[in-house]
Amino acid sequence: MQAMILEAQGQPLRAVELPIPQPNSQQVLIRVRACGVCRTDLHIVDGELTQPKLPLVLGHQIVGTVAAVGKQVQQFQIGHRVGVPWLGHTCNCCRYCLSGRENLCDYAQFTGYQIDGGYAEYAVADAQFCFPIPESYPDLQAAPMLCAGLIGYRSYRMAEDADKIGFYGFGAAAHILIQLARYQGREVYAFTRAGDVEGQKFALELGAVWAGSSEDLPPVPLDAAIIFAPIGSLVPTALRAVVKGGVVVCAGIHMSNIPSFPYEILWEERVLRSVANLTRRDGEEFLALAPQVPIRTEVQPFPLVQANEALDALRSGKINGAAVIVVE
Repeated sequence: MQAMILEAQGQPLRAVELPIPQPNSQQVLIRVRACGVCRTDLHIVDGELTQPKLPLVLGHQIVGTVAAVGKQVQQFQIGHRVGVPWLGHTCNCCRYCLSGRENLCDYAQFTGYQIDGGYAEYAVADAQFCFPIPESYPDLQAAPMLCAGLIGYRSYRMAEDADKIGFYGFGAAAHILIQLARYQGREVYAFTRAGDVEGQKFALELGAVWAGSSEDLPPVPLDAAIIFAPIGSLVPTALRAVVKGGVVVCAGIHMSNIPSFPYEILWEERVLRSVANLTRRDGEEFLALAPQVPIRTEVQPFPLVQANEALDALRSGKINGAAVIVVE
């Protein structure tokens, strides 16, 4: 099969031919049709996440069809369309797994990080961590739902019942979650990098009531803010933007250092919290909810051999919506 592999962090991906992997008794073999490109992929390539297996096939927003099933797999058959998310394996016996917090499992393994992912023609995945894809979503439009959507949804739930919510960084996750927020009657305030007129226009087209620079305060105080951009200096900025008792959620797996800030902007029962990974329950809830809205994803496709170009476009902020690798 064709694959794009990362051989060393800090280096571009390389096109290679690899043997088609064979599923074990609990896995399915997936013929990959599409794989979303995530900022986490950039963190892995750039060495900001330091424990990948190498060489590595990146990609953890996989959509494809089942080509073979392991002997113990019962929930999927050959030909079923499935999605594979970031969370690829848990131990099922640590304190976190036993308390419904498998996203924090001490022994978790992640797709496209410790497990080869979807920048390839085929991938294997633990059947217990695959999701059926709603029929109303074509492959390309479904792919961003599997990380931008799922971890975005977990972050969004942490904002609780906020009426006015700010999204710092208006990329793949924010463009999905704004649709859910509007469906639920909430007001979204979109923050982009300074001068990103196209990004602000995109947010307004999707229903944001205001869009501006992340360096600015919104026109009204926010009940909650979600920081999707991996920029630590946005933490005190967002804390200054939320009301007393407001919530600031850090949604990324990696963020640059958070600068010191005065206690007074955290005081008055403001809450600062992070979100780590996802649970299978998050996936089940979100994929059931998405068709009701209905959520529609904006995608920019790239062929498999242009995976490096897709990563560069994401790094430079040239993607409105989500980049998706198309595997022919």
